[in-house]
Amino acid sequence: MDVGAGERSPVGDAMIEIRIHGRGGQGGVTLAKLIATSRFLQGLSVQAFGLYAAERSGAPIQAFCRYSDEPITNRNLIYEPSHVIVLDPTLVGTAIMAGLKAGGWILINSPQRPDEFAQQFPRSRLATVDATTIARDNNLGTRSVPIVNTALAGAAGKMLGFPLEEVTAALEHLGFKGANLIAAERAYKDVGLLESPHNIGAAVDQITPPNMGRGPSFLQGAGSAMPGIKTGQWASEQPHRQQMIPPCNHICPAGNDVQGFLNALANKETDKALEILLRSTPFPSICGRACPAPCMESCNRIEIDGAVNVRQMERYAGDHGQVALEPAAERGERVAIVGSGPAGLTAAYHLARFGYRVKVFESGPEIGGLLRTGIPEFRLPEKVVAQEIDRILSLGVAVETDHEISRQTLLKLAREHDAVLVATGLQEQRDLRLGLDTAEAVVQGIDFLDHVNRESVRVDGEDVVVIGGGNTAMDAARSAMRLGAESVRVLYRRTRKEMPAIAEEIDDAIEEGVVIDYLTQPLALHEEPSDGIRRHYRLACRRMQLGEPDESGRRSPVEIPDSDFELACHRVILALGQSPDMSVFPEGTEVREDSQLLGLLETPVFAIGDLATGDGTVAGAIGSGRRSAVHIHNVLSGEHVSITEHAEALRDVDVWRDEVIRADAMKLHLFERHPAKEGETLDVAERRSTFDEVHMGLDDTAEAGRCLSCGVCNECDYCCTYCPEGVLKRVGHRLEFDYSYCKGCGVCVAECPRNVIFMSHL
Repeated sequence: MDVGAGERSPVGDAMIEIRIHGRGGQGGVTLAKLIATSRFLQGLSVQAFGLYAAERSGAPIQAFCRYSDEPITNRNLIYEPSHVIVLDPTLVGTAIMAGLKAGGWILINSPQRPDEFAQQFPRSRLATVDATTIARDNNLGTRSVPIVNTALAGAAGKMLGFPLEEVTAALEHLGFKGANLIAAERAYKDVGLLESPHNIGAAVDQITPPNMGRGPSFLQGAGSAMPGIKTGQWASEQPHRQQMIPPCNHICPAGNDVQGFLNALANKETDKALEILLRSTPFPSICGRACPAPCMESCNRIEIDGAVNVRQMERYAGDHGQVALEPAAERGERVAIVGSGPAGLTAAYHLARFGYRVKVFESGPEIGGLLRTGIPEFRLPEKVVAQEIDRILSLGVAVETDHEISRQTLLKLAREHDAVLVATGLQEQRDLRLGLDTAEAVVQGIDFLDHVNRESVRVDGEDVVVIGGGNTAMDAARSAMRLGAESVRVLYRRTRKEMPAIAEEIDDAIEEGVVIDYLTQPLALHEEPSDGIRRHYRLACRRMQLGEPDESGRRSPVEIPDSDFELACHRVILALGQSPDMSVFPEGTEVREDSQLLGLLETPVFAIGDLATGDGTVAGAIGSGRRSAVHIHNVLSGEHVSITEHAEALRDVDVWRDEVIRADAMKLHLFERHPAKEGETLDVAERRSTFDEVHMGLDDTAEAGRCLSCGVCNECDYCCTYCPEGVLKRVGHRLEFDYSYCKGCGVCVAECPRNVIFMSHL
């Protein structure tokens, strides 16, 4: 049973987890279903399932039950139960209390009083009931194998505080009548309860999780004795644990461990999720708002019900997580970074964490680059940028603003530092030569957004035309709407499919009233007579069609003859992209990421970020800054730290496969459908008059639970649950295969949803 949630736990948990120890034939799995059904009928989310190994009659088995007032997404076996129920008194021993939380109940089928077990289990509340006698008196099962589950359902109901009618309702719901109802009611009345543990205040022991396979003897409670014949000799193949690369990790421009931080959020470990992100990026809250999220486009979950909303989950971790950062032991080398955009600041962050003395030089009055001047408040609030920059500065990074860079100043920095990183971005802005490019009405998109940020521009009542298809074009168009434009049109010479802007930003622009003319090429701008209030212009345009792909992989726009038309406007905003300004370097310098620039003394000088890659995204700049910082560290220290080592924690696996796992290698039919969460947005009617943030973000981490954990074990325990021989178990975060008894049947491989287990020939 696994349906879609309980009363608060006596040990302080929102979700109650019960582990049941019994023997085959006693009805332990049915007992789990009875408890779950009693909660399900009260509107809670529940689970009930058994551990299907060594199922023969009399063999020790385990069953599990969960209930919660929140939807349950955890599918694991229960290693740290809130309560334990023991169907057979011969199983009573240390194994049954493995992982049991302090103050939890232990219900034992025994004629003894609960206080007789108090010395053995001093940290637990105790309950006992003679379910065996009750079952025999009601002819449930046989004299030798009485069926005690319905009696124990009654005792468990009393112990857990359920009204008797809720217990009987569950029995009737599952078809139990007559003697079973009498047995449950008698046990409900007869169960003995010891409410106060002898030592509830003691520290929680570090107890090894229970052995989910066979144990050393039949009576110790962890499982029956291994057979005398080591059947592993029969195997021709053996299972092993592997790890592959999730597509989201592979495609992330910043190099984030996407699967890792989502798994932490799915487990409600927000601080851990932030710590994982901070290994690779100092800007989770920023990227959670401004990243184009190629990880979502590559998500294997698209094949089921839509991509995981990674961007919103990264934002959640950045906004809600708390992690204290400290640099490593201080090194003597000094590193200068020219430019304080996302690439420069990311490099400064990682170098400071390595322990280097870092100073950032910025030509403007404040640091942040386009994070502060090129992305409007409704997409990226200033307070978010300030908080994440403060995190970097808290590591001891020094800053000098109003520092213009030239060839001479770059040489000076090279003389005074052990390494220099140049992260000046894309400074040269492109134009179209419309004939009136220098007119007051024509403004570059980046400059327009800077004026918007400084509150030094208005476009009240104007008809505005924006030329371009990237994020700058969308940001400029949406800003113009908020500044009072009468109309805003975006002209783009290809179709929407080829637009480089984030898809959601295009949708938002259209929602807010921006009109987009696709397959339109501006030709010339002509001035009309002024009406005494403002200048008027006519923009001549031509219709286009798509031809063959160009070097970018996009189909080239081709002119349609005799398709010219004109648009009336008051202002034209050019958002055509930028190019690197190479004037700071010696003539003929080749700029490539991680390639030292020659001719600048002996000091290593590197170009990073958009200046070197031309990527043009915040996430791409972050990735370049991180790679460059690791590269500089290796150059200066003589070490050989890899990018993967720097970003991800090493996992305990047998085999690491350097290949990306795709949807066809996974068992997608084993996953339930859960549509993605988008989060609340500001009402469209309000957006025209405010620069308040449009997207509010998600208010919980449930979306992270949709992550399939592609190619990475997330400890779902399917392999352990379905191992027919009980020779596979999880110990901590490791999977342990007992190859002495593993016949190589491959059931664990067949049941693994994520392609984590594979068979190898002996």
